Amino acid sequence: MLDRLASLILPRPKKILLAVLIIVLCVGGGSMGLTDRLTMGGYENDDTESATTQSVLEKEFGQGRPNLSLVVEDSRGVDDPAVTAAGLKLTKELADNPDLGNVASYWSAGKAASLRGESGEQALVTGTVLGDFDQVNDRIEGLKEKYTGTVHGLDVKLGGLALMNFENTEQAAKDASKAESLVFPLVLIVLVVIFGSLVAAALPLAVALATMLLVFGLMFALTFVFDANNLLVNITTFLGLGLAIDYSLLFITRYREELKRDGTEIPDAIRATMRTVGRTVTFSAVTLAVAFLSLMVIPFGMFQSIAVGGTVTTLAAALATLVIVPALLAWAGPRIDRLRLIRRKPRAEAAGSAASAGAAAEPAEGQGFWHRLAVVVMRRPAPLAAGVLVLMALLASPVVDLKMRLPDEQILPKSAQSAQVAKVVQENFNNREAQALQVVARNTGDPAGREKEIADYAATLSRLPDVARVDALTGSYAKGERVVPPGELNRRYAGEDATYLSVVPAVDGLSERGEAIVDRVRDADAPFAITVGGQPAISVDTFDLLKERLPYALGILAVGTYVLLFLLTGSLLLPLMAMALSALSLSATFGSLVFVFQDGHLQWLVGDFINTGAITWTTPILISALGFGLSMDYAVFILSRVKEEYDRTGDNQLAVATGLERVGKVVTYAAIILSLVFVVMLTSGISYMKALGLGVPLAILLDATLIRGILLPAAMRLLGNRSWWAPAPLRRLHDRYGLSEEGHPVAGAAPAGTEAERERVASRR
Repeated sequence: MLDRLASLILPRPKKILLAVLIIVLCVGGGSMGLTDRLTMGGYENDDTESATTQSVLEKEFGQGRPNLSLVVEDSRGVDDPAVTAAGLKLTKELADNPDLGNVASYWSAGKAASLRGESGEQALVTGTVLGDFDQVNDRIEGLKEKYTGTVHGLDVKLGGLALMNFENTEQAAKDASKAESLVFPLVLIVLVVIFGSLVAAALPLAVALATMLLVFGLMFALTFVFDANNLLVNITTFLGLGLAIDYSLLFITRYREELKRDGTEIPDAIRATMRTVGRTVTFSAVTLAVAFLSLMVIPFGMFQSIAVGGTVTTLAAALATLVIVPALLAWAGPRIDRLRLIRRKPRAEAAGSAASAGAAAEPAEGQGFWHRLAVVVMRRPAPLAAGVLVLMALLASPVVDLKMRLPDEQILPKSAQSAQVAKVVQENFNNREAQALQVVARNTGDPAGREKEIADYAATLSRLPDVARVDALTGSYAKGERVVPPGELNRRYAGEDATYLSVVPAVDGLSERGEAIVDRVRDADAPFAITVGGQPAISVDTFDLLKERLPYALGILAVGTYVLLFLLTGSLLLPLMAMALSALSLSATFGSLVFVFQDGHLQWLVGDFINTGAITWTTPILISALGFGLSMDYAVFILSRVKEEYDRTGDNQLAVATGLERVGKVVTYAAIILSLVFVVMLTSGISYMKALGLGVPLAILLDATLIRGILLPAAMRLLGNRSWWAPAPLRRLHDRYGLSEEGHPVAGAAPAGTEAERERVASRR
């Protein structure tokens, strides 16, 4: 198939490039409305108890989860008659807004102590912005503008989860623009250093641009089939850029290698590269797609949209590389190295063909850094591997304390208004209204006829550990006693055939103690069937569902990757080794994330953020998919070349050394470029984006250096020829269905296993 593709491209490169340009512009042009079709939702599952509770609250009571907080301040004191009148006027104005529900304030709630600041000069107004995720996001912008500043003579500052989501969206867009403005110049500089020529350096960027336009167009079409999360744009942009450059770099490097062979013309070099690197790129893209598709079994819309977007991106990057790069090389020929900014003196043995192709100077065979490193490692595999394993274990050790939590205002920079309001509430109020649990009972009959049961149940819940207050139809309760009699606001807790109670935690509702309240409420004896919702309940349901489905995702990832690596190598042991090494680098990465983002160290390096003592729950999952997939990407690059050399020579050690020599530099360059693509996320003001900006590059660099440079050759040396073992039936299966690469034979090379070859091998050890 790849030979046929090369035969299609080589006679008509200009026509192919023109056709690609037209397709890319048409598909990319159709994606102009993509951002408007993305959603901020997808972080909750509609089939959980908390989601069911939320639906009932909206339909039966016209209420929603508390997501609005206004801090009202006045130096006269919140109990001053004029301040009270203004506060009641503000409360009524908000309550009359049809887009708001569940509005209450210090003044309308009987001057509840939890809504009064410690200084006596601040009070809270709480409520719910109604609607789905995107409707709330649209409505909060106008509310922020109207209710921030001086309102009815009071100093008002609006905050809450609704504003947090809005500011998160705005901040993410700003961060993406800043990251893109940084990453392209940085990548171009690195590519110029690698290739020496501005034209050659621009080629991978052209492939990357085509990839991104294709992906955006395809994703725009897919948004008519499913809801796509807004994080999709950031992930696919940086992933598409990195992969397109990686694949192009691999292709061009092998193309230049082929050109150095005596008598090899440009069309022959392109065909040979298509047969070898073309298969590697295809195989790599499929392997990475499997990593993304494993996210489909995690039943949250955000992960499923990332799964689809990541799969489309990897396949588009591979397709763009295999069409655009050979066409550009065939069309440009030697002109690919025009505008040379860095000149390298070719070695004598490569001066002829390499100079004509503009190839950068390369060390003679067997003298490259990666070859020498592999030889050194394979001389002392055990102690060197042990040293790296100790270092990895040290980096991974903090992972045992990994804690995850749902996002709240603290993921934003300290300058964000919602984060500032959250800090004021945390420091000056004994209040967790925004994290209240909603306990809903349906089919109760008229709640007025069951007031005693409701009162007794509310009192029971108020006695539970870490519960500050319970609000119900019959009043407010604390420590088993009614502390506030029922008033006008308590009527909202009654429906025609249903009632609900609000359980306000005394601790952080998203912490382990807060989640324990959910279990206690659900286990407590109730006079009627209940369901429990609210932020703490969402947290419990989310992690319960994650624990249930994550093993399936890991199983799909492991089995799919293993089968693909077997088809590549024909070995039963190498896939296990490659997967174990990738898991090792991920463990070290997660340990580092805990040290930095959970324990709060090294903020001078990664930038200032609010330390919550936990990591946003989506971050480890995204890093796992990206980190594991990209590490397998590099494993495919190396193992495919090692397999090619092993098939040619029959010597395991020589195959490892030569394979690393040929591909090690490419993997290093690719890792640097892809790390630059993601590390710019450290400039983000959002803590979980910072975590991605540290975690993904760290996983990539660990894998491309310590893992592939030391542990891989050490393990293959210790295993010896057993690295390639498979029982006879599976060997025949691989011979029939497996993938192999066959480039040109090395001039003068002896057949594998001959005396001449064995002497050549021995001389290099």
